[in-house]
Amino acid sequence: MFETIRYNVENGVAWLYLNRPDKLNSFTAQMLREVKDAVKNASKDDEVRCIVITGEGRGFCAGQDLSEIEPNTDYGDMIRKHYAPVIKQIKACEKPIVAAVNGVAAGAGFSLALACDFRLLSEKASFVNAFVHIGLIPDSGNIYFLTQLVGQAKAAELAILGEKIPAGKAEELGLANRVIQAESFTDEVNEFASRLANMPTKAIGLIKRSLKAASTLSFEDYLEFEAQGQRTAALTADHQEGINAFLEKRTPVFTGK
Repeated sequence: MFETIRYNVENGVAWLYLNRPDKLNSFTAQMLREVKDAVKNASKDDEVRCIVITGEGRGFCAGQDLSEIEPNTDYGDMIRKHYAPVIKQIKACEKPIVAAVNGVAAGAGFSLALACDFRLLSEKASFVNAFVHIGLIPDSGNIYFLTQLVGQAKAAELAILGEKIPAGKAEELGLANRVIQAESFTDEVNEFASRLANMPTKAIGLIKRSLKAASTLSFEDYLEFEAQGQRTAALTADHQEGINAFLEKRTPVFTGK
């Protein structure tokens, strides 16, 4: 089905592997289309309750494959056609998305990780906002996400200086949810993804909606948005299961419905 990524679903988790390890999983137009399609498929698949994006080999994603850039390429058009649709698809997904950053994430690879809900980093991983080193600006939503995560001053530093951010520093800055030892990385990502896949999926989707609304609505409008979301959540089967499990003093078994 795909040529530049590897995709499979196991125990409620969709695993999306960027699969150009000889090129540090750098992006081509085809890979970007395939990532978008895979996230779209996972979003629609009732069997999928969590998505993990990671890289094959020693890197997560080195950003754009510069060898694919032709002379006189309109970079703005390239972003509109290839990069923006991927980021929009990720942000539109109401299922939790985890970036399992196994190695370097540079340029648009860094942007891809920032667009996800969670970032789990191997101790060997690093982020690099590499755009400035070739005379470009961060794209694919990069500065939008950075300012939300670290504030304007630190975002300016990361974007303008383009310095390497080791995994430990990324965690200090709030860019990583956790840093994991290399030898246990796969097991701990599996455990984290499985935990998300067994949570009330529709409630997570509503929480993601609320997080978006909190940055755009007035406080009064947000409270109304919250009330509507809570009404929707209360009508799910998982809410009823949560209530029953609490009363029966047992662990709830959520189905994502």
